[in-house]
Amino acid sequence: MGKLTICDHPLIQHKLTYIRDENTKTKDFRQLVDEVAMLMAYEITRDIPLENVEVKTPVTTTKSKVISGKMLGLIPILRAGLGMVDGILKLHPTAKVGHVGLYRDPETLMPVEYYVKLPTDVTERELIVIDPMLATGGSANAAIDVLKKRNCSQIKLMCLIAAPEGVKAVQEAHPDVDIYVAAVDERLDDHGYIVPGLGDAGDRLFGTK
Repeated sequence: MGKLTICDHPLIQHKLTYIRDENTKTKDFRQLVDEVAMLMAYEITRDIPLENVEVKTPVTTTKSKVISGKMLGLIPILRAGLGMVDGILKLHPTAKVGHVGLYRDPETLMPVEYYVKLPTDVTERELIVIDPMLATGGSANAAIDVLKKRNCSQIKLMCLIAAPEGVKAVQEAHPDVDIYVAAVDERLDDHGYIVPGLGDAGDRLFGTK
């Protein structure tokens, strides 16, 4: 079963409180999400391998460590996932970004794929699927399915907050995918919203209703 990691660093938890606050305006909400994504990127990339290189300092020549050619791919689920991409890119500016667009069918309530654009070398990269909310798990599972159908195998999932139902759904459907979140909340309500949650992440990021 995929590992669930809760990124409980004090800075992340502090900023998450203001992300939840209904009085936080769009500009501040967007900045806070960006900052939390950057902080979470430390944790999600912790296992990237290193190699030694020789470098000349002003004093002498020494061995030092650099990332060992590991290539990242960021795959935000449109549209709310876009709000977390820039924060990760600040730490990993060479990562390539793909996009997966999904909408929920009003009759079946199942996610429907409407847009997919991925890097040409996507199968060679360690991929991070990004969505602020892991509610029912439907969108996350559909996005991971999109990648696996294209022969991608190195996949992680990164979300701000999750419901226990969503975590369980992803772990059951994709036991090889590790999940990274800032918090696991209490439950889903009757409309599929995370409780206590933070509302609709897309609307709050982009100032829409």
